[in-house]
Amino acid sequence: PGGTFEMGTRREDLPRLQEMYGVRHVEMLLPEVPRRRVAVAPFWMDATPVTNGAFAAFLRECPDWRPGAIDPRLHNGAYLLHWRGGECPPELADHPVAYVSWYAAEAYARWAGVRLPSEAEWECAARGGLQGAEFPWGDEPPRPTRANYAGSGSGTTTHVRSYPPNPWGLYDMAGNVWEYCADLWQPSAEGEVERRVIRGGSYGGAPLNLRVAFRDSHPATGAGPHVGFRCARDG
Repeated sequence: PGGTFEMGTRREDLPRLQEMYGVRHVEMLLPEVPRRRVAVAPFWMDATPVTNGAFAAFLRECPDWRPGAIDPRLHNGAYLLHWRGGECPPELADHPVAYVSWYAAEAYARWAGVRLPSEAEWECAARGGLQGAEFPWGDEPPRPTRANYAGSGSGTTTHVRSYPPNPWGLYDMAGNVWEYCADLWQPSAEGEVERRVIRGGSYGGAPLNLRVAFRDSHPATGAGPHVGFRCARDG
């Protein structure tokens, strides 16, 4: 619905979080600081991460983004590594697409007439109207019935909609795959690899990573098994 919300974490909460989640180095949490009031315009967010099946439809219409055709400068050599012969495995059609670079995610969004969400939109959506909540479902700790994370023991992605949605009807805002946002992590110096913000944790993530305020980054070219994306559009 748009409006304002409290984004991030207060510095004075860091010692509590370190103790609660066994974080030895506070540097892991510093990117969340400070907590501040942020305004977002009304927007729509995909109910699920983009699936392998949806990404396959994009490739059928945009063959320049198929494995073997994609510009090598736009990925790290692992692009769609899990697709046999460059084709979507039928059993993974409803799993989040992974092994995609940020550039490929952005190209998919353009093709679909949408865009990648801003980081502020992502956190607003993940909170689902639960101001101050630790996770998309509230303050209760993660457990295998709530999300696909390391504690679930799956070791890989699961079907989207396998776990309950948050109050706004959004699935997998915690776990399954990290999700690219539109935002740069920080400006890159000449010669450095560009990094983009990722949010939400993955099937291999710890409870700390599933928190709605937790921030991390990933190389824009970094196609890997644990990072995917979902899309947004203006309201």
